[in-house]
Amino acid sequence: MRLTAVLSMAARVVVPKDYRYGTNRPWTAAAKRRNPPGKQRRKVFVEPIAQEDWSVLRGDRVEILEGKDKGKQGKVIQVFRKRNWVMVEGMNTHHRYIGKTWDYRGTYIATEAPILLRNVALIDPSDRKPTEVEWKFTEEGDKVRVSLRTGRIIPKPVVERRDGIVPQQWKDGPKDTSPEDTLEKTYVPSLKTLEEEVMEKLGIQENRRHQSSYWY
Repeated sequence: MRLTAVLSMAARVVVPKDYRYGTNRPWTAAAKRRNPPGKQRRKVFVEPIAQEDWSVLRGDRVEILEGKDKGKQGKVIQVFRKRNWVMVEGMNTHHRYIGKTWDYRGTYIATEAPILLRNVALIDPSDRKPTEVEWKFTEEGDKVRVSLRTGRIIPKPVVERRDGIVPQQWKDGPKDTSPEDTLEKTYVPSLKTLEEEVMEKLGIQENRRHQSSYWY
């Protein structure tokens, strides 16, 4: 699905006041099944975290601080800021059957469950140990994450797109359009119709003109 389609659907979604956010997007059928109209659900209080204070990003390597996978490290594959959740690859998994029918027991799969943000810690790439971080600015004015234990900068993760392309590492090839050619203005606006422009380009003379029409 194209990003523009996802953004357009998200713009049309009106979330009720007592809506409970989950791992599914609000406009999907799975989210609507869990939040049917008129259903009263127990409120879940989420600690508000400002946008500028959120330090864990998709693609980061973190260590689990609580739970059955305590002490293990993994990569963050999904972030849910509305619930202070992160999804770590291969961690906090639960097993279930999917595709169950009357004559088939289904496929037994393992899926990751969300983990609270306070139960994970970023990994310092200098020594591969967990650390607390804070946002600071460099001399060039770039906002970076700095380890409070070692003082080293923790770079932002490089994330691949669905087509496997990393935008930061992309190099233009001979058939790629350069930014200069993309921004070049080649269209000259005019008040002529498409037919008149084609006739002018082909040298066709036409003395007849459309009769004026008026709309009131």
